[in-house]
Amino acid sequence: MDSIIKHLVEITGHRDHDLLNISVISALCELTRAEYARVLDITTVGKQTFVQSQITIKNGKVLEVADSSATSLAGDLIAKYPNLEDGIAKHQNLIERLSEDGKRLIWLPIWTNGKVNTCLEIANPESYNENTSQVMEGILIVYRNFQNLLDYSERDSLTGLLNRKTFDDNFSKILRVSSQQKNTETEPEQDRRSVEPEKPHWLAVLDIDHFKRVNDQFGHLYGDEVLILIANLLRSSFRPTDRLFRFGGEEFVILLRATAQDDAHHIFDRFRENVEQYPFPQVGQVTVSVGFARIDPFEPAVAIMGRADQALYFAKSNGRNRTCYYDSLVDSGDLHAEKSNDTAEFF
Repeated sequence: MDSIIKHLVEITGHRDHDLLNISVISALCELTRAEYARVLDITTVGKQTFVQSQITIKNGKVLEVADSSATSLAGDLIAKYPNLEDGIAKHQNLIERLSEDGKRLIWLPIWTNGKVNTCLEIANPESYNENTSQVMEGILIVYRNFQNLLDYSERDSLTGLLNRKTFDDNFSKILRVSSQQKNTETEPEQDRRSVEPEKPHWLAVLDIDHFKRVNDQFGHLYGDEVLILIANLLRSSFRPTDRLFRFGGEEFVILLRATAQDDAHHIFDRFRENVEQYPFPQVGQVTVSVGFARIDPFEPAVAIMGRADQALYFAKSNGRNRTCYYDSLVDSGDLHAEKSNDTAEFF
């Protein structure tokens, strides 16, 4: 009992999803004396669903922590796990598979609003009876409720996108993981073991053009509806592993995971076109301006954010409804940047 209470205290003592996940699978691994336990991300891209391992615990030690906010989409198609796929389709809370050698694999989908984004996996538990199952169920209820509270605190109440206070943590993770990948690329060839260079990440700032006019002409109720519809278009235009933020007012920020420069420009501009072509009720046509910059993991976050802001300012000052890339503006002479120190640029 003392051990269970200790784990419950630890589970509810974190304000970080990774630490929360580590706590819950550590508790389940110890409770069932499992061979190992994992946290799996369940991600749907188009019509395909992927299963990606995020955290692995074995013998009380963390063996793997993959950062979904900074790494490229990986994992296996869920079809590789037919029992899991069938159980999720049937909305089951506990899914089991028994191998030919008698080893049991248990999956515990975490249901939120009828969807599964996270699944816990317990491999070959030694202690697994009715009492254990009841304790597991109690731990999962606490975990699910606390995860929902944590998620709610990270979301903008109007649009449901990530809020501004969660941006720093997400951006820091991208910078940290990207710098580690860069260091790997600079190692001697015999040490790299044919690791392919990672594509860069991108930061975009977008602003709704003439949004004050919308509020003044149609009222704040329709202005709020425009913000909600813009957020919906963001979700449908970007991948689940990209990070979407509402910074406040009519400003949004996007952290685009690894992709080539031309692809990044195309993705941002495609979203701009989606907004331009969307029929907003009562309001009619709405446009957005987008400025974006490459994320250099060895530069301060304020400098990267500043470059995206400068590109956005140029777009809004030169016709609006445009997508502008900072480096292209500098190369063309439209922006002149003079580096004064390691933390700021003057224009």
